[in-house]
Amino acid sequence: MEKYEALLVSMRQVIRAIDLYSKKLSRETGLTSPQLLILQTIASQDGLMVKEIANAINLSSATVTNILDRLQTRGLVERERSKQDKRKVGLHLTAQGVAIIQNAPKPLQSHFINRFDKLEEWEQTLLLSSMQRIAFMMNADELDAAPVLEVGAIQEPTTE
Repeated sequence: MEKYEALLVSMRQVIRAIDLYSKKLSRETGLTSPQLLILQTIASQDGLMVKEIANAINLSSATVTNILDRLQTRGLVERERSKQDKRKVGLHLTAQGVAIIQNAPKPLQSHFINRFDKLEEWEQTLLLSSMQRIAFMMNADELDAAPVLEVGAIQEPTTE
């Protein structure tokens, strides 16, 4: 096997692990990882605004707004316009939103972070630079991405 093939296999294994976790999270909570991350961010500091959440989790404000729209439709978050400055809208969890995050499984990245933190500094730096290089080689270095291990919805294979 060529080295690039071995690297692609490893990348597919990582993607598969993320897919499996996403499926488990969706099945248990009905949420995606970015949705859960946004709920957790609001829980950590009630009343945040969209831009503050976007900056905290490294997603665009437009992406966060779309996710918040879905969370609000599900009754998990509320928007409240500031009485002092009508341009500002704070975000708050509903009781249902609080219950969901309290019962959510531990994020996949928690396992990763625990293992990553145990590595030597040089090894962490090597992994970071390697992944940044791979992202660049795949023209993915400028893509909007949160520090969350999650990918899009998984489609079940059709049986015909």
